[in-house]
Amino acid sequence: MISVCIATYNGEKYIKEQILSILAQLSTKDEIIISDDGSTDHTITKILEISSPIIKIVYNQNEHGYTANFENALKNAKGNFIFLSDQDDIWEPNKVACCMEHFKKYDFIISDATIIDANNHVLAPSFYKKRRSKPGLFNNLLRFSYLGCCLAFKKEILQRALPFPKDHKMCTHDNWLTIIGMRYYNSIIIPDKLIRYRRYDSNTSSGGLQKTTTFLFKIKYRLYIIYWLLQRKNDQLKGV
Repeated sequence: MISVCIATYNGEKYIKEQILSILAQLSTKDEIIISDDGSTDHTITKILEISSPIIKIVYNQNEHGYTANFENALKNAKGNFIFLSDQDDIWEPNKVACCMEHFKKYDFIISDATIIDANNHVLAPSFYKKRRSKPGLFNNLLRFSYLGCCLAFKKEILQRALPFPKDHKMCTHDNWLTIIGMRYYNSIIIPDKLIRYRRYDSNTSSGGLQKTTTFLFKIKYRLYIIYWLLQRKNDQLKGV
């Protein structure tokens, strides 16, 4: 069973196109878990218009923000294979099939993306190249290189990853899941561009493509993640 976890907030413009690109690749035994963070536009209406029995909407009643919203979606996921999705991208038709093939050998999969604008025009053919991504846990700690919406993993990873570290400004869901996946599980970085990653003025995150933090914050951010990584290891050793 596949669980696609989507975090929504005022995403009425693109959410329907995104969901339809996902539904075309799922079976009736799968599920799309949508956690909404208090949208004030027509996001929920657009979702309900699709009228699919595998779509399940849950509402984030805790801290607001995309990391907490994704955590709420993940906590409600029942599938053995988890895919993360933003509210405004487009999945390529081979995304699920490609990842399921890699799941035969790997627990954690990171894929590339084509970067597009609001009108689906290509801005860059590869997120990896645009971000200058380098493989490996150490390189990812130095420079976080991958998108949350390009992650797919087996549910067992959530046993270590959840709950997310408390300060979500200091540790976002995508970086935390990537670090956990690389550190503790059999992971692979594949060259396949499996989504069309949409960038426009009102995106909720920069996707690592813009400099939005100070050098001091970056140091604190990484130290915070390392602290929690060690803390989670100690919890596992204690059987917590």
